[in-house]
Amino acid sequence: MNELLSNIREEKKETNILSFDVGSAKFIVFSDQHKGMRDLADDFRLSETNYMSALKYYNENEFTLIALGDCEELWENTPKEVIEKNRLNLLEEAKFLQLKRYYRIYGNHDLEWKYDIQQNLYLKPTFGPDLNIREALYLHTTSGGMEYGVLLTHGHQGDLRSDGNAFSKWFVAAIWTPLQRYFEIYIDTISDHFELVDKHNILFYEWSAAQHNLVLITGHTHIPVFASLDHIDKLANQLQKAEATGNSDEVGKLKSHLEKRKQQYAGKKMLKTMAKPSYFNSGCCCFNDGDISGIEISEGFIRLIKWESEKGVSIRKVLEEAPLGYVFEKLGGEINT
Repeated sequence: MNELLSNIREEKKETNILSFDVGSAKFIVFSDQHKGMRDLADDFRLSETNYMSALKYYNENEFTLIALGDCEELWENTPKEVIEKNRLNLLEEAKFLQLKRYYRIYGNHDLEWKYDIQQNLYLKPTFGPDLNIREALYLHTTSGGMEYGVLLTHGHQGDLRSDGNAFSKWFVAAIWTPLQRYFEIYIDTISDHFELVDKHNILFYEWSAAQHNLVLITGHTHIPVFASLDHIDKLANQLQKAEATGNSDEVGKLKSHLEKRKQQYAGKKMLKTMAKPSYFNSGCCCFNDGDISGIEISEGFIRLIKWESEKGVSIRKVLEEAPLGYVFEKLGGEINT
């Protein structure tokens, strides 16, 4: 991560640096769609409706779409197969590129998109020749007279199970996927070893907290994190406040949501001292209930949002939000040495 950030800042790779205005910028960050073959091993198939509704909403409202890696599941499928089965949602994404409002990052499950030959063969026929896929994107801005950065990358860097691990890729393709199809196994995270996943989030938090005036946004773990606290912690805090004020309707809703997420993240052991708001995680677009989550930056706010179906209609919900200027102010970080 140090090398990645240094390369962007010092080599001044203009294609990886984007200046923005805190008050007027509109970004939506989605990651980990894991688009597959529409079979029982396809983690995205239940979420596609919400994803398509979200894309149409953000395009109509002039957002810039940042696809933060693992967009396609290329450990289990060939690029040709995935493109054929996902032509409609890819065309919807391509509309953002046509309006110069699209950035794509590669992850470990779609690492093949790093290479020009794969892009030219499979993605550019849909997206066009202007498609540029990178390892990271750096957003630069000023707030309160200070300079700040937002680093966006998939988050597999340094994960020995994922970062260039040929055995993991073989195991998923040759062993896990056939079993998933045969036994109709459906999970919504990259691993059921939640303690290990949490350690990965903690490491990224600790790295981001050591930087100077930097916010880090990743995906990869499939666990939404807002302002360095995971969503279960946030729900628990909201429940405590609702109980203290006697808001019985809100208590019931929060208890239901909390129980649902606790079941999904059973066994997690999240660090409770992530006080500095330097780390955010977009979650994923392949939850097993069809929900998708993402990170929005708009109207001067940064938000954790989700899209879910209610009576057959896709609904956008804000789970957490904070003024981006306030987040920057609270960084107060030490300069990384």
